[in-house]
Amino acid sequence: MTYAVDFTTVSTVGLESSPVTDALAGLRANEARYFKNKYDHVFTVEPADKAASIIDWVHGILADERGIVIASRPLEATEFEVEGIRMAYVFYESGLSINVMYTLADGGKRAVGFKLSDGMDIPSELSAFKFARQKSKLAGTIRGSYFVIKNAH
Repeated sequence: MTYAVDFTTVSTVGLESSPVTDALAGLRANEARYFKNKYDHVFTVEPADKAASIIDWVHGILADERGIVIASRPLEATEFEVEGIRMAYVFYESGLSINVMYTLADGGKRAVGFKLSDGMDIPSELSAFKFARQKSKLAGTIRGSYFVIKNAH
């Protein structure tokens, strides 16, 4: 079932198994607010078992670019296109959110972003990254990092 994320009333629907459920729901709502305000896009997610192709694409980029395998179980994912940019998000049980920004035009910006929910530790598979802190009314303190994608995917 596809779920439109509401950022005015934060809901934990689909994220209940996470040990940082409220923070992860706030992180998801924070992303929904960003895309609504910047692109007038309604951020919708679907359960991981219905979004295997999205998750496989994201995991393929992680493995190919940096040899990263995420240990946590994916809970939800989404994929959409805004202004010539293919966006994909995967939300994990641990509280991790991974997004891929992939400009469709040759030579455009392409990157993978990691965001950690408030209250979660840095996963061992991401220990090589430095995380910057960002305050959010919806998500508390978000820690984020990224890397640039070098190959075509």
